[in-house]
Amino acid sequence: MIQLDAAALSYFQKLLAQQEIAGLGVRMRAHAPGTANADCKLEFCEPEEVTETDFVIECEGFSIFVDALSAPFLDATEVSYLADAAGGQLTIKAPKLKAKVPGVDASVIERVQYILDSEINPSVASHGGRVSLLELTAENAVVLQFGGGCQGCGMKDVTLKQGIEKTLLARVPEITAVIDATNHEAGANPYYVAPK
Repeated sequence: MIQLDAAALSYFQKLLAQQEIAGLGVRMRAHAPGTANADCKLEFCEPEEVTETDFVIECEGFSIFVDALSAPFLDATEVSYLADAAGGQLTIKAPKLKAKVPGVDASVIERVQYILDSEINPSVASHGGRVSLLELTAENAVVLQFGGGCQGCGMKDVTLKQGIEKTLLARVPEITAVIDATNHEAGANPYYVAPK
């Protein structure tokens, strides 16, 4: 998934050792993936910040943690380090980070998936959520499934009607409806719990 050259491995080992925190690792995130502004963010990751949905890349002496939403965009990423007189330059090449904007001849599914990946999921990810495209019906209705913090969230209807549906209908005029097929009763960790 993610490969570090020997110099990058050594750079991270030294940097993490300087922090003097047991079990400290590196968090790698895709910021605004699928857009022209996409970027890869690196930060320290303490043991208590690791989640059960993180992908873990074991390196010599430390781990790199990638959240589930970032993982597809950071697949095949190469990290290299080049030392120079000023200290050095860390280079990250993530070929899947910036998606190509679908052209005018792209299918409805391609355009919907692009909007989900580039706009909607980065937004709901801040609440621990995600939205997946299940199908496009013969009548051009988009069927979605909410996950993470969106599954069972008390604001799901607002998110669907005022955010997702509004965006998709405006950007992909062929769409006739946006349907939520999620079993919200099964949500284990909703972002917002509505009062009963």
